[in-house]
Amino acid sequence: MNRRKKVLVIGLDCAPPELVFDQWRDELPNFRRVMDEGVWGKLESCIPAITVPAWSSMMSSKDPGTLGFYGFRNRGDYSYEKNTLANSNSVKTDRVWDVLSRAGKKVITVGVPQTYPPKPVNGIQVGCFLSPSTRNPERPYTYPASVMQEIEATVGDYLVDVPNFRTDDKEYLLRQIYTMTEKRFKLVKKWIVEKEWDFFMFVEMGTDRIHHGLWKYHDPTHHKYEVHPSLNQSIYNYYRYIDSEIGQILDHVDENTTVFVVSDHGAKKMDGGICVNEWLIQEGYLTLKSQPVTLTSIDKCEIDWSKTRVWGDGGYYARIFLNIEGREPQGIVKAGEVKALLDELKAKFEALVDHNGVNIGTTVYKPQEIYNECNGVPPDLLVYFGDLYWRSVGTVGHGSIYTFDNDIGPDDCNHAQFGIVIKHDPAAHEGPGGRELSGLQLMDMAPTILKQLDVPIPADMQGKPF
Repeated sequence: MNRRKKVLVIGLDCAPPELVFDQWRDELPNFRRVMDEGVWGKLESCIPAITVPAWSSMMSSKDPGTLGFYGFRNRGDYSYEKNTLANSNSVKTDRVWDVLSRAGKKVITVGVPQTYPPKPVNGIQVGCFLSPSTRNPERPYTYPASVMQEIEATVGDYLVDVPNFRTDDKEYLLRQIYTMTEKRFKLVKKWIVEKEWDFFMFVEMGTDRIHHGLWKYHDPTHHKYEVHPSLNQSIYNYYRYIDSEIGQILDHVDENTTVFVVSDHGAKKMDGGICVNEWLIQEGYLTLKSQPVTLTSIDKCEIDWSKTRVWGDGGYYARIFLNIEGREPQGIVKAGEVKALLDELKAKFEALVDHNGVNIGTTVYKPQEIYNECNGVPPDLLVYFGDLYWRSVGTVGHGSIYTFDNDIGPDDCNHAQFGIVIKHDPAAHEGPGGRELSGLQLMDMAPTILKQLDVPIPADMQGKPF
C-alpha cells in the first residue's frame, strides 16, 4: 500500500464564488465531490486582483510589493519610456514547486501563469499563456525541452491561450476556448496517470477568456445584455464541461491525494470605463503638447512634462504615477508636496460619479499601506474604479471621461476581489457538504500545500496554512 502523500491543484483562472458556490453548485457534481467532506470558501485575491501578479503571489506566499511587480506591464525604471513585461524572469523568489523540488519532491506544472520561460524543476514545467510559441525549439516553452515533442505527439498543436480572445466573433471564440481546454485536460489526464509526481498543478485560462468574452450574454443585469439562443448558456455549458473533466481527473487520483480547486480572482460585469488620463487632463494634472484626434495610447502622446504632475495607466485597475523632482527625469512635484498631492488625488477619485451623477464607490490604495515592502517601481496609487465595476482606460481622445467600449477590444467583465478555493484531504472528514471557511487569502495556499506534503514552510512566507 503506497502511503505517499500527493497534492493536485486544479487552477481555474477568474472562477467566481457566485457561480461555483451559489448559482450552479447543484449542477456541478464534481466540484461538489471535492467540496463534500472538504473545506471551501471565498479566497481573497491580492491587490491588484489580476492574473499577474495573483498566481505568483499565491504560489510564493508574498504580496505583489514584495514580489516587485504590479501587473503584466511595469515601469522598468523611473524614466518615462521603459516598460517591462513580468514573465518568470521577474519572479526573484521561490514558488511552491521550487521549495518542493529542493526537498526532493517530484513536481509537474502545466500553464501556471508566469512560468515562461520555464525554469529547471525536479520534474516538468510547461509554460503559460505568456509563451510566445509552442513550436520554437530555440526557445522551448517546456522544461525539459524534450517534453515539447511529447506534448505534440499527445495533443497536436498545444494552445497556451486563445489567440485573439478580444473578438466580436463569439462563435469562433467559443470554438477556440473548447479546443484549448480539451487539449490541456487531455494532456493533464495522461500525465496524472503515467508520470511520477508528488505535486501536480495546472491552470486553465479558458474560464477567464470566456468571462471576458461572453459575460454580457450570461448576466441579465449587464448594461449590454443580449438575448442570443446559442450564447446565453455558453458560460454555464462551459462550467458543466469543466465539471465533467474534473470528474475524470478525480477518478484517476488515489486516496493519498489532496485535491485543491482554486482561482486567482473572481469576475463581475463591467459597467464602463473611466478614462483616467482624460480625467487628469481635465483636472489640470496632465498636459499634452497636442491633443490627439484619434484614440491614442498615453505612451504615444506628446506629454509636456514641464507642466505635468500626474499620469496614469489603463487596465482592470488604474496605476497613478507622480512626476517627482529628482526621481523622474523632468519631475516637477517637489518632495514636500507629494503627500498632499496623493491625498488630494485619493479624495477626488473617491468622489467620482458616473454619467448620471451617482458616486460609483471608488477605492484608492497607497502601496506602502498595503504591502510588506515595495520593490521594483510601484505605482504611487492603485485605483479600483467603482469597486471594479469600472475599468481604467488609459487612452486619450475619447472626448469624455466615460466610455462604454473597451479601448483594447471587446471585454464584458472586470475582475472581482474574491476567487474560490476548495480543499479535499481524504484523511480529513468534514461531514456532508464540507465546511465553509472564511478569511482565506491567496497567500495562504503555498504554506497549506507545503504543510500537506510535510515540507517545512519558509519563514518569509506571508500566508498561513489552513
